[in-house]
Amino acid sequence: MSQSAGVDWDLPAPYLALLAVVPADIDAYDHVNNAVYMTWFDRAAWEHSAALGLPLEKCLQLDRGMAVLRSVIAYLRPAVLGDTIHVATWLLPADGKLRVRRRFQARREAGGATLVRAEIEYACIELSSGRPTRWPPEFRERYVALDEVVRARETLAAL
Repeated sequence: MSQSAGVDWDLPAPYLALLAVVPADIDAYDHVNNAVYMTWFDRAAWEHSAALGLPLEKCLQLDRGMAVLRSVIAYLRPAVLGDTIHVATWLLPADGKLRVRRRFQARREAGGATLVRAEIEYACIELSSGRPTRWPPEFRERYVALDEVVRARETLAAL
């Protein structure tokens, strides 16, 4: 999916996944359970990877995948039943050998409020053994941070 018209995201040129809050997402406090956001981030990352030419089938064929190493999540506002959510993701600069980092931002479609921000670090693993391994050429070619994201992060860091 492309960038939403008229929406200012934290970083430029996000990949967007569109999600609807369903009853199974809701916890005892009548809002989306925190664990659901990880599921949404996972879905957005898979969609983005597929759009980059690395769908699940290709990863299985290569015997390579990405496993979560570390997650940092800031929950800002609740999502509730009936909300439509845009989950944005970006690939951040990485060494391109073993690890990749993704930034996520989830916004409510109505009103555009940011609900959650996250950064997740992944490591490449050999699926058959579960061991860390270097990226295959297909990952190096496709998991590349956009120049606009690199420049935006550098600008923010300089402030």
